[in-house]
Formats: sequence, C-alpha cells, structure tokens
Amino acid sequence: MSIFGAYISSVLLLLLVFTIFFKLIRIVPEQQAWVVEQLGKFHAILGPGLHLVIPVLQRVSYKQIMKEEVIDVPPQLCITKDNVQVSVDGILYLQVVDPEKASYGIDDYRFATAQLAQTTMRSEIGKIELDRSFSERDQINDAIVRSVDLASDPWGIKVTRYEIRDITPSATVMEAMQQQVRAEREKRAEILSSEGIREARINSSKGDRQQSINLSQGERQRRINEAEGRARATEIIASATAEGIGQVASAINLPQGKSAVAGRVAQQFLAGLGDILRKSDTAVLPADLAQLRAVVDSLRSGDPLRSGTNQGGAS
Repeated sequence: MSIFGAYISSVLLLLLVFTIFFKLIRIVPEQQAWVVEQLGKFHAILGPGLHLVIPVLQRVSYKQIMKEEVIDVPPQLCITKDNVQVSVDGILYLQVVDPEKASYGIDDYRFATAQLAQTTMRSEIGKIELDRSFSERDQINDAIVRSVDLASDPWGIKVTRYEIRDITPSATVMEAMQQQVRAEREKRAEILSSEGIREARINSSKGDRQQSINLSQGERQRRINEAEGRARATEIIASATAEGIGQVASAINLPQGKSAVAGRVAQQFLAGLGDILRKSDTAVLPADLAQLRAVVDSLRSGDPLRSGTNQGGAS
C-alpha cells in the first residue's frame, strides 16, 4: 500500500504542477488586450503574445477586443421639427482605444454607446423637417458621430462613424406623402401641358406674323414690279413718241414735207368734221364759208389729194 500510495501522490503532484504551469502561462490573441488584476486591483494590460500570470495572486478580469465593432442601433420613434413621427434605425461603428478605461470607465460600453446614439439621433432629427431628413443624412450622421465620440471619450472608446439605415414615417404620413407626390406630379403635368399650349400658340402667332410679313413683302414687290413695268412702258412709249416726232420733224424739213403735213392735217380735220355732222341731228357749219375755202385753198399747194378735191368741186 505504501508503494501504491506513493505512486498516487506522485501523480497528483505532477497534475498539480501541470495545472499550475498552465494557469501561469497565458497566450493573448492578436487584436486583443487582457486586463490583469492583482489582489483585486488593476495591475497590467497584456498585449498579444505569451505572458505569465501568477495564479491566486493575479487574474485576468477583462478581455477587450481592439478591432472595430459594429453595433446595430434598434429602431426608435423620433419627432421631426414639423411634428411628424418617424421610425429611425442605424448602425454604429466603434473601437476600443484604451482597454483600462473600457473596463473600468463603464459597465457595458456597447449598450451605453448605442443608447447615447439613440438619444443624439432623436435630438438631431428634432432639429430638421421631414423633407430635409431624407436629404441631410450625412449631416445627421456627422453630428451623431461628434456627439457620441465626445461623450464616450472617458470610456476609452473611439466612435468612427454612424450610418442611418432607414427613416420610416408612419402609415398616415406615408399616405399623405404619396398624395402630395401625386398632386405635385399632376401639377407638373398641367404646367407642362399649359406650357405646351402656350408654345404652340406662340409658334402659331409667329407663323401667322411671318406669313403676313411675307404676303405684304410679296404684295409690295408686286406693286414695285408693276410700277417699274409701267414706268418702263411709259419710258419706251415716250422714247418711241419722241423718235416718231423726230422722224416727223425730219420729214417736214424735206421737200414738199410741209405740204404733206398740211394735207394730213386737213384730211384729219375734214374726217372729224364729217363724223360730227353724221352723228349730230343738227348740222353746224362755219359762219364764214370763205374761211373754209381759204383753208382748203391753202392746203391745195402740194396736196396729193388736190386732183380729187378739184373733181369734187367740179362735181
């Protein structure tokens, strides 16, 4: 029994040694920081690698992850500046930069930062109208990041960014927004239709105006052409008349030209007098027939019709 008891004691002692050895050695993974307390008091922070921790006297109290964490901020009801109720949720990104403060500065920094992000988001949403809340998400995100990062600095936390994931108005507000959008589209359609009608009328009036201008210009050009034609015709007639008068004048200067002219004048006079006597019921004759005879006698000299006149007188 003594040999067996000694063997059992050796095994137990060996197990105790191994247990103490494994309790003494601690391996910290990458991107982690372990907070070690000695007799209940903060002692050191263990970085990645192999470390020795004295059992009973020292213990690992907190294991902080140094990587950036993503926290889902649950939806919450917010009231906008124009008294519209909306549900807003987001995503918060943070990172532990001081493991000691993160361990002893607050009990649960994840829950605390999420709650702080919610309250800050309610405050920022209450500063703007509903319509602006959709277009100013970046400004809201930046304001939340600045506020939460400043408040979480004593906790050893660095808030890197915040993103609003969704802004959902209530059902009644959604219906009102849809009606507003529908009315806006109908208004825009009516405006476009009226602008089209106005443009059509303007184009039509411009067309009528241009047509009137073209017609007036055409009429003006026609009258100018007609006037120029008449002027040209008058010029041609005057030129021909002048040329004829010139030829008559030249013919008068020829031998027996004056006698021919006098005979022609007498012939036209007698023809005209005969027409007057034929068409009139009352015959009007010159008072002095001798004057008529004198005219005829004066025309006899060089008159090609003199023989015919003599024959008429003889008869």
